Amino acid sequence: MFAVLKTGGKQYKVQSGDVLRVERIAADAGETVQFNEVLMVGATVGTPNVEDAAVQAEVIDQIKGEKVIHFVKRRRKHGSQRTKGHRQKLTLVRITDILEKGASKSGVKAAQGTGSVPASVVAAMADVTPKAKNAPAKKAAAKPAAKAEAKKPAAKKAAPKKAAAATGADDLKKLSGVGPALEKKLLDAGITTFAQIAAWTDADVAEFDEKLSFKGRIEREGWIEQAKEFAKG
Repeated sequence: MFAVLKTGGKQYKVQSGDVLRVERIAADAGETVQFNEVLMVGATVGTPNVEDAAVQAEVIDQIKGEKVIHFVKRRRKHGSQRTKGHRQKLTLVRITDILEKGASKSGVKAAQGTGSVPASVVAAMADVTPKAKNAPAKKAAAKPAAKAEAKKPAAKKAAPKKAAAATGADDLKKLSGVGPALEKKLLDAGITTFAQIAAWTDADVAEFDEKLSFKGRIEREGWIEQAKEFAKG
């Protein structure tokens, strides 16, 4: 006898003894689970499911599928590209029994996808009570620390200016479209002089454009040409 079951948004035609790779379900290796969404059993067709029918299976292992490569290429970014990899989480099961009737009385745990586990179950698994008890103490301890550190941000802001002056950094705000925020990004990236910007290649432009999220500003504002003029004095 064969059956058609549905799990993880996919349909599978199975019979006893078949080994399947399905979307990950919440079960450990060795457990027996029951798929209750059965669309067809033998000659009986469901509307959409066959009433009180089920397919039981033994969980063999939790595995990952083959690696899928996703290649991203951007236009007008001077060869900027990125490769992503992904491996889908799957569950390996072996079909043990097909029930035409009596699924509701079998007492076997229903197969449930890990993405569909109710929030109440997740909350019950987490140890919420100790965290709630300790929360006021943490907040109380944080208040004195916040007062003690109130003056620290001003000291941190002053430090880059002193370092820039000591190393002889140029005033990068002279470049078109560069304000204090963009200047800080450049300084943090190690760009302190007009000479460095004037020497940028197309690869450097693409790298900094993506790394610092300039969105084409370098070419649009003509920083390299401006930097060459400023570098001459």
